[in-house]
Amino acid sequence: MMRRRTLLPVLMLTLLAACGGTPSGTTAEPTSPPETSRRLVEPPHATLPDGTVIRLELAVTPEERQRGLMFRTALRPDHGMLFLFDQPAQWPFWMKDTWIPLDIVFLDGHGTVVEVFRDVPPCRAEPCPQYVPEKDARAVLEVTAGTAAAHGIAPGVTIAFSRVPDYPVE
Repeated sequence: MMRRRTLLPVLMLTLLAACGGTPSGTTAEPTSPPETSRRLVEPPHATLPDGTVIRLELAVTPEERQRGLMFRTALRPDHGMLFLFDQPAQWPFWMKDTWIPLDIVFLDGHGTVVEVFRDVPPCRAEPCPQYVPEKDARAVLEVTAGTAAAHGIAPGVTIAFSRVPDYPVE
């Protein structure tokens, strides 16, 4: 019986130590999370001429640009996809397997709108029409149909971009 009484306190202290308890009279050092985990990282976004903010997905690689918004059944009104190109050109766009109507906004290297195709319908079977700007573009913004009309997106206006690497070009 005497062995049990001495074994129990030793066993309890061992369990406390294993669970990370601190001996009485001492305090554990406070830990703080790394600086980057304290603040939320803001996603890329565009600010439209009327101040509306659109959260962006970026299509930078050839594979991302080729897939674009294909096979999606919806796009939130405050979201869009920004296609970025290394060089300005008259990039052709089409709506093959894109199931939602879109506005396609072509932009120069400074974020100025060069052309807008509004209310572009989905295309489920080939041949699908191509949408090609008359002027060179370095980026293309796709947003839900009606966004351009509702928020003042037209040739000559500038859209501001934040957290988009290498765009606009300075």
